[in-house]
Amino acid sequence: MWMKLRYGRLVCGLFVGASAMAHGQQKVLVIDGHSGQIPVIAAGGGSCVGIEPLASLMNGSLSFSGNQITLSLHGGSASQPGSQGFTQGFLSAAIEAMSEIREWRSALQTAVQYGFPTNSDWVNHYSGPAAASVRQASVAATSESDRHAAQLIGNELNFMQQLSDKMISARKNLSYIAPNALETDPLDKKILNCAHSLAGMEASGQFHDDGSCH
Repeated sequence: MWMKLRYGRLVCGLFVGASAMAHGQQKVLVIDGHSGQIPVIAAGGGSCVGIEPLASLMNGSLSFSGNQITLSLHGGSASQPGSQGFTQGFLSAAIEAMSEIREWRSALQTAVQYGFPTNSDWVNHYSGPAAASVRQASVAATSESDRHAAQLIGNELNFMQQLSDKMISARKNLSYIAPNALETDPLDKKILNCAHSLAGMEASGQFHDDGSCH
């Protein structure tokens, strides 16, 4: 896709559907489907933007011929989560993080099922490595998809901590915990659904938030 512009450093009143938003006394141009913004300058009774920042905002390029400038748009918005896919470094770290969380849940499930004694020290044996792996995945996140997925993995860690704290508190208060307590626990179901969603993303290599990890 391309469009021809008259030669000049500013484009005035060009886009329909793009919105100029007031930010204090300074106006900026925001284009739906594209991340970022560029300043709007009042000139000759109109609102103008620089062509170079406009091309950059729209993921386009400029070419010059005589008194004509051509803006070529290459499609694909940088603001679309998942458009870049996961980087290999993050994917490896994410798989390790989810493995640690899965091991924690499995240990808790066994403890509940067979009535094994549990306390904070027991939890720390699993929560510590899981938290460290999640932090490592967050550090390894470099693409937009990585960062979105890292947030969901962090949510999964928080869900697991909440479930573990819940079971430990019940044990500490001498409350009865049925052997199948986790099977009917809504929080455990959320953990499983989130894990399945993240596993699907890992398999496809693309970010897709289906709401399971919120």
